[in-house]
Amino acid sequence: MNTINEYLSLEEFTAIVFKNNKVAVSDQVLNRVEESFNFLKEFSGNKVIYGVNTGFGPMAQYRIKDEDRLQLQYNLIRSHSSGTGKPLSPVCVKSAILARLNTLSLGNSGVHPSVIHLMKEFINRDITPLIFEHGGVGASGDLVQLAHLALTLIGEGEVFYKGERRATKEVFEIENLQPINVEIREGLALMNGTSVMTGIGIVNVHNAEKVLDWAVKCSCAINEIVQAYDDHLSAELNNTKRHFGQQEIAKMMRDNLADSALVRKREDHLYTGENTEDVFKEKVQEYYSLRCVPQILGPVLDTINTVASVLENEINSANDNPIVDVKNQHVYHGGNFHGDYISLEMDKLKLVVAKLTMLAERQLNYLLNSKLNEILPPFVNLGTLGFNFGMQGVQFTATSTTAESQMLSNSMYVHSIPNNNDNQDIVSMGTNAAVITGKVIENAFEVLAIELITIVQAIDALEFKGEVSSVTRKMYDEVRNIIPEFKQDQIMYPFVQKVKEYLMAE
Repeated sequence: MNTINEYLSLEEFTAIVFKNNKVAVSDQVLNRVEESFNFLKEFSGNKVIYGVNTGFGPMAQYRIKDEDRLQLQYNLIRSHSSGTGKPLSPVCVKSAILARLNTLSLGNSGVHPSVIHLMKEFINRDITPLIFEHGGVGASGDLVQLAHLALTLIGEGEVFYKGERRATKEVFEIENLQPINVEIREGLALMNGTSVMTGIGIVNVHNAEKVLDWAVKCSCAINEIVQAYDDHLSAELNNTKRHFGQQEIAKMMRDNLADSALVRKREDHLYTGENTEDVFKEKVQEYYSLRCVPQILGPVLDTINTVASVLENEINSANDNPIVDVKNQHVYHGGNFHGDYISLEMDKLKLVVAKLTMLAERQLNYLLNSKLNEILPPFVNLGTLGFNFGMQGVQFTATSTTAESQMLSNSMYVHSIPNNNDNQDIVSMGTNAAVITGKVIENAFEVLAIELITIVQAIDALEFKGEVSSVTRKMYDEVRNIIPEFKQDQIMYPFVQKVKEYLMAE
């Protein structure tokens, strides 16, 4: 059980989203929300406050009659439930709900406490609102996507429940739940915010961490396969660059390869003084995709850490408008719902994951091209050359998927398009950035799956499975449980999919 209180760490957040920990809300939070609600209700009685007694966006110049205030909130929610495209995955929606729950719990939004209670129940009972990928421009926050969340909280729209897409009203009857109380600005408070892009962003970081770990393991295995010299992984070399990521990746690789019988020391071969030939039979240095792994994956690690820090700040921030300040007895109008922080971080994350994917594709190509590696048959073909094809067919998939990620890694952050009668004249496109980043990360898993199958085929081709490190051997054994060593051609797509699922599940 994780309790929403003063500050929700990313570790606590991910335990709820990925480990299905239940959510509790402290009395302190409930009191804070109640106090904020009561203050706003009294404060707004004789003042003009955006979204309470005014229209929205460019229509804010129109006063709303007192008797129409509550209907205004319902009109907002229903009119903006206009998303299209694929539904967001349940894990992304759960993450978004938790992000919204936590920020509303800060007491800066003036919502009725029923909002907090019902969102908590959605998480604990695995009720997943239907939210679509397309719709938000990320400026007044995730207006369209969050409208779909708000729609279910008022008992309308659709949810996914026990594997079925059902009317929210039906699920409420089954679970004995009541819609939220719409009292002041619950519609606007739910919709004005960055919680969907942030929720997806946290899922992306979680998956990017897994992708990076596998990329390191694959890079280690390839260094073993070619019996590379280990000085490019040394602390002495990598510590001359003052970057944490590079130093940490090099250390991870040294740890992974600690008990390998294949990696070599330069002093045992090239520093003995016994090399007198004019043309060396063995490579003095490996290709960059093998030798420069710490320098390539180091920035990936540093970026993931930076993105995670920004996301943690965002889930613990008030990110709607206006901001209710009970302490100073004031309501402040501004733009905390603008998603530039998340949009930029998602662009950075997809950029480095695309580069990681490019590294995996180049390592794969190195293994498949016998003229480059000079130790393996073409396409790591363990059958009859010319008659069988080995890994030739799946290389096309890896290359195509990598190319897609290169294209998708272009920035959304700088693709602002004015809209909303130019009220939103510069926007973040943060939700788009987060969704596309998720696609780039999934692509990386697909390319790594193909690379990993090739690695285990190469280990068998060279009869190295008894000499690889214990980390590589564990990886080898688990992949071989999915796809046994093969010489004859076979249908590959089911195996690639299963290895991808294995990588994503770890």
